[in-house]
Amino acid sequence: MTPHHKPNPDDRSDNVEKLQEMVQNTIENIHEAEASMKTASEEQKRQIEAKNERRRESIKAMREEIRDEYHSQQ
Repeated sequence: MTPHHKPNPDDRSDNVEKLQEMVQNTIENIHEAEASMKTASEEQKRQIEAKNERRRESIKAMREEIRDEYHSQQ
């Protein structure tokens, strides 16, 4: 790091909002992927299902992080 630059402070004040937006975006991605399954091949359907399962796991983790962040802000 050069002497002219200072590190940015750790501003976590909007983490809950950012995480909630990420959850919403992920839910929308799940719905879009499920809609695309109507025209997908069997292999593509398996891939979509696997990816959506990973998305659901990510949503669970993000929701836990939202709870943690919310409690740490209180």
